[in-house]
Amino acid sequence: METRPKQVRSATAEKLLYAAAAEFNEHGFAGTDTNRIARRAGFAPQTFYRWYEDKIDVFIKVYEYWEGQEAEVLQGLLAQNAPDERIVEAMAAHHRAYLLFRRSLRQLSLEHPKVRAARAASRVRQIANIQAIQGARAIDRSRLAATLLQMERLSDALAEGEIADMNLDPQAAADTLAEIIHALRHPG
Repeated sequence: METRPKQVRSATAEKLLYAAAAEFNEHGFAGTDTNRIARRAGFAPQTFYRWYEDKIDVFIKVYEYWEGQEAEVLQGLLAQNAPDERIVEAMAAHHRAYLLFRRSLRQLSLEHPKVRAARAASRVRQIANIQAIQGARAIDRSRLAATLLQMERLSDALAEGEIADMNLDPQAAADTLAEIIHALRHPG
């Protein structure tokens, strides 16, 4: 039976989560192991398994953490009635700050059923959040899903510099993303 106080347990899990986020972002999923996560958090390697089932489990928790960070930034900008272009900048910056993590997420979403399910659940939550913001004028969930995928892909492309790699102006992608955001903010 666990005898440690709850706040100690959650502090340990949180330190492991932050360490995992840093490791995944520096080394990708394939280049990260649970021992390195534990050591980076300041714990013995076996401590990891007291809090997380395996590397996939902590990866999904990091993804949920990433999603929460993004939602917090976007909610703050929406509360300030920030221009659509500022929201685009924030989205691209958040994706850019987690480049290797996002690459691993895209790959694992194709290869691992638990990650694929976690990503689907995240997108469903994002759709619900958008509908809540839109209120009575909310766009259909299926249409929002397609829009969300466009936003996600454009944010990743901007973060990765894919448009510039084609010797094209990335501002066109940023403008397109701003148009999508504007349409979501002002449905109908």
